[in-house]
Amino acid sequence: MENQAVQEFHVTYFDADCGRARAEVFDTLEDAERFACRHCHGEDSWAVVDAVTVERVRIAA
Repeated sequence: MENQAVQEFHVTYFDADCGRARAEVFDTLEDAERFACRHCHGEDSWAVVDAVTVERVRIAA
C-alpha cells in the first residue's frame, strides 16, 4: 500500500440561480481560477479558491 500526497483546488461559490453556496473540486489551480472567474460576474457574486493537500491511497493488487 502506498500513500501519496497531492494537491487539489476547491472552489466555493455563490450560485445565484438557486441562491445557495456550492463547491467544485479541480486538479489544477488554473482550472479552479478560470471556474471562479466565470462565477464572479454580478454585484452579489463571489468565489473562493482553496488549495487542499490530500493523501491518496493506492492499494497494491
